[in-house]
Amino acid sequence: MNKITDHILCKVEKPSRYIGGELNQVIKNPEEVDVRFAFCFPDVYEVGMSHLGTRILYHTINQRKDTYCERVFAPWPDMEERLRKNNIPLYALETKDPITNFDMIGFTLQYEMSYTNILNMLDMAGIPIRAEDRDNDAPLIMAGGPCAYNPEPLHGIIDFFELGEGEEMMNDVIDVYIKYKNSKWDKKAFLREISHIRGIYVPSLYDVDYNEDGTIKEFKPKYEDVPAKVRKRIVADFDKVDFPEEILVPYTDIVHDRIVLELFRGCTNGCRFCQAGMLYRPVREKSRETLIEQARKLIDSSGYQEVSLSSLSTCDYSDIEALVHDLMEEHSEDKVAVALPSIRVDAFSVDLIKEIQKVKKTGLTFAPEAGSQRMRDVINKGLTEEKILQASKNAFEAGWSTIKLYFIIGLPYEELDDCRAIGELAHKIQDQYFAVPKGVRNKGLKITVSTSILIPKPFTPFQWAPMAKIDEVNEKIKAVKGSIKSRSIYYNYHHQETSYMEALFARGDRRMCEVLIKAFEKGEKFDGWSEYFNFETWQEALKECNVDGDFYAYRERSYDEILPWDFIDIGVNRKYLEIENERAKKAELTQNCRKGCTGCGIDVNFKEGKCFAGAISN
Repeated sequence: MNKITDHILCKVEKPSRYIGGELNQVIKNPEEVDVRFAFCFPDVYEVGMSHLGTRILYHTINQRKDTYCERVFAPWPDMEERLRKNNIPLYALETKDPITNFDMIGFTLQYEMSYTNILNMLDMAGIPIRAEDRDNDAPLIMAGGPCAYNPEPLHGIIDFFELGEGEEMMNDVIDVYIKYKNSKWDKKAFLREISHIRGIYVPSLYDVDYNEDGTIKEFKPKYEDVPAKVRKRIVADFDKVDFPEEILVPYTDIVHDRIVLELFRGCTNGCRFCQAGMLYRPVREKSRETLIEQARKLIDSSGYQEVSLSSLSTCDYSDIEALVHDLMEEHSEDKVAVALPSIRVDAFSVDLIKEIQKVKKTGLTFAPEAGSQRMRDVINKGLTEEKILQASKNAFEAGWSTIKLYFIIGLPYEELDDCRAIGELAHKIQDQYFAVPKGVRNKGLKITVSTSILIPKPFTPFQWAPMAKIDEVNEKIKAVKGSIKSRSIYYNYHHQETSYMEALFARGDRRMCEVLIKAFEKGEKFDGWSEYFNFETWQEALKECNVDGDFYAYRERSYDEILPWDFIDIGVNRKYLEIENERAKKAELTQNCRKGCTGCGIDVNFKEGKCFAGAISN
């Protein structure tokens, strides 16, 4: 690290964000590789280093001898100010080289409100923001992650997107890149060729026409060899996919500072609000033996004393109790704890939580999602109040006295009484605590109720539904607040203005790209952080770009409308999503896929993997 940077680091908050050199960092000689890849997480170090996908792709790309993957995170404003003042461009942690020296710069899109950070990071590096302004020799800018499933608001910035799981797709792209780099480099020819790779979307190779009412008239490729539909990429055999045996161990605290074991991908629950539940189908599990071996190697190489079991619905893993038992049996003497994230209440097991609290009593989080039974049926949660209360009682009897409850408000077809039912349910859970004898339960009851605002996301049954308006959401928040009377119940809620902008980028089309650039030019960045988000600036940007945000957020769409993301094939039939939306209107349940096929189409459209690869279906 140069002396100027050393001089800067002593004057900023948390300098450990910017120094690299962590345990298990990959060191290569940049002169001995064909490709330099900058993996960029458009948020602060503590958030990015907690992301499992970052760790997986860092490991996967660095497995290649011909490629060096380095990490880049968004500098906090205090560091940015000093870098700009001293004319130091944005650099990668491993070599401290400016990212302009790299062949590819890849951004992961985890959250729509990080988009301004992408622009800011490019600007800090001295790289033109617009793809059309970057010449043939500029680094390639790519993006992937869940938000890439509606790539259009970034169409004028990103050279190409990876849609789906990147472990194999990334290698395919690098192979083509090396072929072009070692002959005569031609960016346009390279982009044209990689558009033939499954999962790759190159926005510059497509045209969009609009109707007079602002809806999309036609979306089509410019050339015959460019696919009209972009099919997502999946890893068919998840048990054999490459997974890091050594993970980076930061010098500073991060959001999730532990080992994360990914049990499976996909979900069979079919919650109608959940984008991930549709995007990551089909379900593919790792075997218990594979997971135990991975945990053993990660504990040995990192020194961590907590293993978090991760997936969309962890307790649905077909061998969960045996897995937890084996992990505890092997590592409990070394004080290594096992943690479970948010738990599906109907998959809750007293024996399971008793097992995991032998070493360390971790937090307990339930996600009922809705307070009333009617709304739980509307969203297809498949969960009764009886099960919620029984699971709560089991938790209190097992020694928990602190529980977090996650809910969603602003759901389609929701009424104020459904919102009041959230507080009423929290009180019923409190009653379960007091029903446990004093000699059995622990002291210090604390129930935290958190509500987020529904954004009807692409590829969900609710993608046609309007988002709840800000004044409606305010009334619903008041209804929840008014229904909570106990001092043991605490209420947290999200800000509506941030959710509104998130909806515009989640549901918007190419016209949102100009709004994004305009807002960045007006100073917007770190919009996911409340202290930096400025709704007035975004409103100004919308107005100056002549874009009506309500058109994307509050408008109900018809089934025959072409949606901005309709050119992407996730393997789930559009008709299936329509049927599920109609069932939601009637509060009709659709069974869990493990109990029988519900006809989403993934088993027919994506024949390389069974619906339950590695799983035990009931």
